[in-house]
Amino acid sequence: MKMVFRWFGEGNDTVTLEQIKQIPGVEGIVWALHDVPAGEEWPMDKILQVKEAADKAGLHMKVVESVNIHEDIKLGLPSRDSYIDNYKKTIVKLAEVGVKVICYNFMPVFDWVRTDLHKELEDGSTALFYEKEKVAHLNLEEQVQRINANPNFTMPGWEPERLGRLTELFDAYRDVSEEQLFDNAKYFLEAIIPFAAKYDIRMAIHPDDPPWPIFGLPRIITGQANIRRFLGLVDSPYNGLTMCSGSLGANPANDIVAIVNEFADRIPFAHIRNVRVYDNGDFIETSHRTTDGTVDIAGIVNALHENDYEGFCRPDHGRHIWDEQCRPGYGLYDRALGIMYLWGLWDANRRKLQTGRMGD
Repeated sequence: MKMVFRWFGEGNDTVTLEQIKQIPGVEGIVWALHDVPAGEEWPMDKILQVKEAADKAGLHMKVVESVNIHEDIKLGLPSRDSYIDNYKKTIVKLAEVGVKVICYNFMPVFDWVRTDLHKELEDGSTALFYEKEKVAHLNLEEQVQRINANPNFTMPGWEPERLGRLTELFDAYRDVSEEQLFDNAKYFLEAIIPFAAKYDIRMAIHPDDPPWPIFGLPRIITGQANIRRFLGLVDSPYNGLTMCSGSLGANPANDIVAIVNEFADRIPFAHIRNVRVYDNGDFIETSHRTTDGTVDIAGIVNALHENDYEGFCRPDHGRHIWDEQCRPGYGLYDRALGIMYLWGLWDANRRKLQTGRMGD
């Protein structure tokens, strides 16, 4: 398992590369050009700026999250071919700087949805929260304003240029079914996967967050059966999965250990975080510790270890603790604690393999 840490770039992150470097076992950053709109070719000069900063800190930049898919590709519009061409041009540039994995998603309009970015937990920390009943009656314009209330941080999946077209996008998706979204994904994959393979970059689809339809929009990466179908659209090791325990874990029906066991050789990248799911369908993000949430984090790490996982892994969203002022879900402290918990599970598995028992 290769540990990495998401970084939003100079001037766009409260966490520095120097701090990331001090977290035990972290060898690289998960990065993106968050100021480049979806569909545009990434400029090489901006890519090289990230590479220069990473090199200076002694960190690699082998994982990109995300090269976003333009909505015209998801909608299957005639203009999609030009955006796919731009995607290919970006892949060429990323290969030049050593990128090996591109995490992306195929979610219409929204990459993720929460109703509260700072819901208080019992210990006084705060975390991202999803209230099912509120989502059913959510005023999207007001939510957009809340998400973008802090102009100092970009919020991935809620970019202003996309959200400024909400009415237009909802109209465009009105007649798009799950089947059509799968068809449009297949078109994209058939164009991109052979090209990515040529440049030895593995594409890794991120599950939908949450893993069910919202606001009348279709969702296709929601559970084991749909993941199996998606990976079969183009059956190639370069058509992979970003295993996100938090996204999949919001639906307790998802057996994430089974997902890891079935698709282990198709998981180049893993997001590991915990959520606590309530009986009414609400969920809140917790510490990474298994007993703090509903997700079997220990079982997931065990399954990765048993499958000799050699891909990249990062701690996903963390709580906001110790008065840290940061991008919601992306502070330093709780994610660093999460890494140490994941390493503890991993090391215990390694010791068990070596000695035949946990611990020593």
